[in-house]
Amino acid sequence: MNIKTHRVGIHGLTTSVEGLGTMGMTAMYGTPDDAESIATIHRAVELGITLFDTADMYGPFTGEELLGRAIAPYRDQVVLATKFGGMTLDETGKIVGGPNGRPEYVRAAVEGSLRRLGTDRIDLYYQHRVDPLVPVAETFGTLGELVAEGKVRYLGISEACAETIRASNAAAPLSAVQTEYSLFTRTVEVNGVLDTVRALGIGFVAYAPLGRGFLTGRLRSLEDLPDNDFRRTAPRFNGENFAHNLALADRVRVIAEQQAVTPGQLALAWVPPRFCRRLRDQLVRDGASSG
Repeated sequence: MNIKTHRVGIHGLTTSVEGLGTMGMTAMYGTPDDAESIATIHRAVELGITLFDTADMYGPFTGEELLGRAIAPYRDQVVLATKFGGMTLDETGKIVGGPNGRPEYVRAAVEGSLRRLGTDRIDLYYQHRVDPLVPVAETFGTLGELVAEGKVRYLGISEACAETIRASNAAAPLSAVQTEYSLFTRTVEVNGVLDTVRALGIGFVAYAPLGRGFLTGRLRSLEDLPDNDFRRTAPRFNGENFAHNLALADRVRVIAEQQAVTPGQLALAWVPPRFCRRLRDQLVRDGASSG
């Protein structure tokens, strides 16, 4: 399988175009299966995937521990991305507060992530959620110091508005902005985020490009989800929304069949704006795109 690579931003980071997000391996999507998750990560490496994404919140902590064990034999072949500050975590992983961008918390968080991942450097380190009580310039000033110290190679921010992206990048160069983006979720096209990253030369990393599983075509009812799956309470998967979105997913499935690909492959191909322009136009024309 030939996985393409590309530059993420203008500061030297290069990864596979497709990455593997690992949130669902230890959190949110039902009961974890570590053996299956590790086998999936190893298979992704074999196929040419080099970008692997986690966060201290996943578990909490167990997501980083799992990914660290899985990629240990391949550490120098992969780009390891993790995040901090989505919520305030104590030393046991208990959530004790909201988003946290305080410099002392950033330093404690990076040390914990390095230890759990079993590595001496984090390739791409994101602020998971913006702390409304701490100026991003203060947070990214500290992150810039961590880059200079060699503990972090490249910096990112997740779910930030255009103004915050600009302020963060001015304090320490950003390589990536991570935000949800798919056929189902297209806010970044109209809120200035995509325009801003293009203007500043920052890479854009889309998370949940499969619509949290909806766009694969495999989900037909809530009963397809485990009892402890967070999607059972998500608006997209409930009530009239589920029926409406199921109809959209079925349109994606029909177009996928016409292209001789799976619905998931079609959804992934749609995401990079420079790819599959004709396909994107067809999906919009046929009403398979919401947002």
